[in-house]
Amino acid sequence: MLTRRKFIGTAAAAGVAAQLPAFALPAPDASEEVLRYVDPRVATGGHGHCYPGATVPFGAVQLSPDTFNSGWDWCSGYHASDTSIMGFSHTHLSGTGCGDLLDFLVMAGTGPAKLVPGPRNAPETGYRSRYDHKDEIASPGYYSVLLKDYNIRAEFTATDRTGLHRYTFPQSEQAYLILDLAHGYDGGNKPNVLSAELTHPAPDTLAGGRRTQAWGVGRHVYFTLQVSKQPTRIVFYQDEKEVAAPAAGAQLSGDKDANLKAVLYFTTHANEQILVRTGISAVGADGAAKNLASEMPDWNFDRIHQQARARWAAQIGKISVTTANEAHKTTFYSALYHMSLGPTLFDDVDGRYRGMDGQVHSLSAGQRNYTTFSCWDTFRAAHPAYTLIESNARIADFVNTLTRMAEQSPVGMAVWPLHGTETGTMTGYHSASIMAEAISKGFTGIDVDRAYAVMRKRAFDDDYRGLGYFRSMHYIPADKESESVSKAFEYCYNAWAVAHVAQKLGKTADASALMAQSTYYRNFFDASIGFMRPKFADGTWAGSSDGGPTGPFNPIDLGHFREWRDYTESNAWQTTFGIQHDAAGLIALFGGKPQFLAKLDELFTTAPTLPRNAPPDIAGMVGQYAHGNEPSHHIAYLYPYAGAPWKTQVRVRSLMETMYGPILDGMQGNEDVGQMSAWFVLSALGFYAVDPVSGTYVLGSPLFDKATVNLGNGKKLEIDVKRANPADAYVQSFSINGKPQQRAWFHHSDVANGATLGFVMGPNPNTTLGTSEADLPPSATGKAGMA
Repeated sequence: MLTRRKFIGTAAAAGVAAQLPAFALPAPDASEEVLRYVDPRVATGGHGHCYPGATVPFGAVQLSPDTFNSGWDWCSGYHASDTSIMGFSHTHLSGTGCGDLLDFLVMAGTGPAKLVPGPRNAPETGYRSRYDHKDEIASPGYYSVLLKDYNIRAEFTATDRTGLHRYTFPQSEQAYLILDLAHGYDGGNKPNVLSAELTHPAPDTLAGGRRTQAWGVGRHVYFTLQVSKQPTRIVFYQDEKEVAAPAAGAQLSGDKDANLKAVLYFTTHANEQILVRTGISAVGADGAAKNLASEMPDWNFDRIHQQARARWAAQIGKISVTTANEAHKTTFYSALYHMSLGPTLFDDVDGRYRGMDGQVHSLSAGQRNYTTFSCWDTFRAAHPAYTLIESNARIADFVNTLTRMAEQSPVGMAVWPLHGTETGTMTGYHSASIMAEAISKGFTGIDVDRAYAVMRKRAFDDDYRGLGYFRSMHYIPADKESESVSKAFEYCYNAWAVAHVAQKLGKTADASALMAQSTYYRNFFDASIGFMRPKFADGTWAGSSDGGPTGPFNPIDLGHFREWRDYTESNAWQTTFGIQHDAAGLIALFGGKPQFLAKLDELFTTAPTLPRNAPPDIAGMVGQYAHGNEPSHHIAYLYPYAGAPWKTQVRVRSLMETMYGPILDGMQGNEDVGQMSAWFVLSALGFYAVDPVSGTYVLGSPLFDKATVNLGNGKKLEIDVKRANPADAYVQSFSINGKPQQRAWFHHSDVANGATLGFVMGPNPNTTLGTSEADLPPSATGKAGMA
């Protein structure tokens, strides 16, 4: 099982914490006014792993600069600490903890063409170019930068499946564009490119593709590329040696680290613009050509850019907020932007797509296929947010895609699917959590029977990463399976999720068995020390790497051996509170609410000591709470389950203020395809889904004076907040549609058809709101059972 800790092999870069430099954009019309608060460069420094380039919402093409292609802080190919650019590739990952993609790099230059990018400390030795942040322009659907070494202005925009480049050259007898098929994310000590092919079907056209194995092993990607001006000549290279141009109908090809490149030469006058349009596909170069012909039939850069802006204005405009705090507004809308970058479209205009079996399939009319599901991360907040702002059709497409993946994949349910491959990264099978949430919330157009069939197989039949032990022993032994505690906890939540679908389909025996599975977390609780702790197959408790496998237990350690982790990117402190569906059951293990609250307080106030060999994902420390990684994301919202919602309110307000900001290093932890941003978006609105499948939202501390969430079909969720001082963080009263509430939570059904949530805020806690037993949020073993 691949975790991000195992994948990364290099130290992270120093954070870039400077304020974002100002840049000029075209004056937006009224419908695009919101876009001035979006800066794609947020979280491109520090450990955010975001890219600044051009794309459209959930688009398949991400046309963005690459500053480096190896190391943890370059998972997106870009880091704001760098001072030179290798070139511009067409696919990028948003904020992931593993790297891949960076397909089909194009770079512009003048003078004698170089065939390698060159090192960052000597860019002049390759085709790299120096750049300054002050010369960058980044906005939704557009990116531009000045390549200082060549005095070339590069601009980019995109459609769903195509990217458009515009290069403004100086006068030159040796202007060129280089296409580098060998460039990609460095997968480590193995050849990244398994095979590649390059053809020259027309004087102005190149086409081809490759298979890679940086993270997604055996990933297929293809392109068709056209230039707006016919080159004076094109020189082809294989393994850095010039070769004859492929004849009509023929191709250059190679296997195992295949190194294919082409240099297109031009003679240019001052300020001459040459455009490049590229279609991509996972099916074939013919599919890429169809995508290009359909989505970008001409060279009108400004029109394509304006269409991308309009799409982003519609996407970002799904939520409007009112506040005098400009920094909060920029942080919020930039987070909403990042949350809308994935999952990414993964089909062609003709409905063909490459399945998880490596074969080409066709969709039914009207369907869409997606990829890049960072399930372990995004089931927590990103997908709950999508169920509020995305259309029924998109949510149904997400779920039906995940069903098809499970049916077609040799390894079953999706864990972390990437471009037709299963990376197997992280624990659990949270595609089930995403699917079950949408089904439980009543989204239509989902084939529920097919979805349940693949979920049931994983839950009841598959011997997958300790699931056999989990079902038979009711825990996973630490001496039989790595990361045993975290895996078991994820399986508890997965069982809870699948149980909801079973119940919806009337499969009561299955639902009952799965509900029992969802409580197996109890078998890890050591009441004598108050922590969730690994245990061996013989039933004895495991120690920690400090004291040896059977010696004293240290709750900050990752496992009982330094080489054998018991927790996934977390330790006993964070995992002890890793029960999202049954807070009432967890509270009972501690002996009651006072004991639970004391332990939860201690989590936030104990020393923020990191374990030895801690993965860099464990960041944003507040005590032993780690906001920079997902296992902690729900924990600050657990206080209402113990009758102390005011503690959540002040804590999440602090986290919003300290873990995010409108700067290059604007996120304490990597983005993880929208999850970090979605936590902020939901929290700023004033609530969070601790248990997404149940449909319960727990109140936090709304950041804005007003907010309107467009739920679609003319329905809106209005959030009205009254406070005397912007710093007032405590909820004094809460209402739904004007009706006062004593509870500090609400259900998805309360707002799905439109509603108004009213908050009155104050400087001091209201210690009576949401404190009675009848007003506590529901839990699996609580009074309300399955909410």
